[in-house]
Amino acid sequence: MSSDQESRPADWEADKYSRTATPQREWSEAVLDRLELSGDETVVDAGCGSGNVTEDLLAKLPDGRVIGVDGSPSMIEEATARLGDDPRTSFICQDLAKLQLDEQVDHVFSNATFHWIADHDALFRSLAGATRPGGSLIAQCGGRGNVAEVIDALGVVNRQAPFAEIFGEYDDPWTFAGPEETEIRLIGAGYEDVECWLEERVAHPEDPRGFFEASFLAPARQVLDDEQFTEYTDRLLAEMGQPASFNYVRLNMTAKRKNENE
Repeated sequence: MSSDQESRPADWEADKYSRTATPQREWSEAVLDRLELSGDETVVDAGCGSGNVTEDLLAKLPDGRVIGVDGSPSMIEEATARLGDDPRTSFICQDLAKLQLDEQVDHVFSNATFHWIADHDALFRSLAGATRPGGSLIAQCGGRGNVAEVIDALGVVNRQAPFAEIFGEYDDPWTFAGPEETEIRLIGAGYEDVECWLEERVAHPEDPRGFFEASFLAPARQVLDDEQFTEYTDRLLAEMGQPASFNYVRLNMTAKRKNENE
């Protein structure tokens, strides 16, 4: 993909993602449980997607607010249609690595998003700047070793015609970091009490093909026409042996925004 395409967040087929991304929503429950809330805070849902997990977050904030942020216009449209009538919510389409808010928030929560952002140093600085001192960052995303089978299949199919010519010099669109470098980046961005760790998960989606297309192939969907996209998906799934499940490695993060006077 061209550098221009890689530099902006991928737009998504929001309705398909909302219908198929049940594993990510199920995994988000444990991440939400790590948020220590009184119920009246303002929380950023960083990478809110179609609003499924935002809805679960709102349930923990009866007297609080959620600011949903996503780089995909179609996701913001879907989330607004789902939750926009709730006065506790607002949704904005922004690049998380360049986040600009009118206020500092109490906490930042994120599920299944940060691996889509190339520059984690810029990301964490951006989120730290949007968080009040003492506020927390609670997040989970793809980590080192994530979806290795998918990456191997992409390495094969992206060298084949016509996709080698379409994509050119192809780089995987993900940043799957490890806990060690992530802790260093978070501390450098202004966080303390930082803890990061990896855990393995297996997704068993009800619709493996729809899940595969919505979860992994959003950047390719922007470039390929319908016929090419169908062929691309067919070849990737064949290379992977028509999987019914997908192996994940999740990177968890817990950190507190440092007091700037310390």
